[in-house]
Amino acid sequence: MTSTSWPFGTDADRDDPLTRLRIPVTGTHPMWRYIATFDRDSEARPTDLEARQLASYIEAYKERWFNERYKAKLMERALDVDAVTRIFHKWGEDDWSYRVDTWQYGPYWVPVAPRLRGGQYDDAKVGPLSLVQVMDRDHSMHTKYPSKDWAAWKADHPDVFPA
Repeated sequence: MTSTSWPFGTDADRDDPLTRLRIPVTGTHPMWRYIATFDRDSEARPTDLEARQLASYIEAYKERWFNERYKAKLMERALDVDAVTRIFHKWGEDDWSYRVDTWQYGPYWVPVAPRLRGGQYDDAKVGPLSLVQVMDRDHSMHTKYPSKDWAAWKADHPDVFPA
């Protein structure tokens, strides 16, 4: 890919291995509206399974919200844009958080950073959580259970989301 065909500049890491899976690797405040990103400042990298889960999360979003014509248009770029970005951060083994780029109030990460857990800024009082648990939390729409669409997606992809 030439530098002229990479429209994301330094916002997303062009040469990161996750990019080949269409997972943008960005900072905590990406300039582009990606569906989901991995925070380059994470303390740990995703495992191969977690990388496939991140890619599947992005694919599930596209399947749920976009028609075939628009999905084909998205494929013209190296990364999927046109959404409210979820940024995923890995603190350590089975210890993930996420944030939504539009959040203005509340904790920065959910769950909060490990050093803040159990303290006055830990409103949710959860964590550590695996990547799938964090994705479930994002898809719960403030209820106890993940959405039926998300649960069905995971059930239809047991190779990525083993029971």
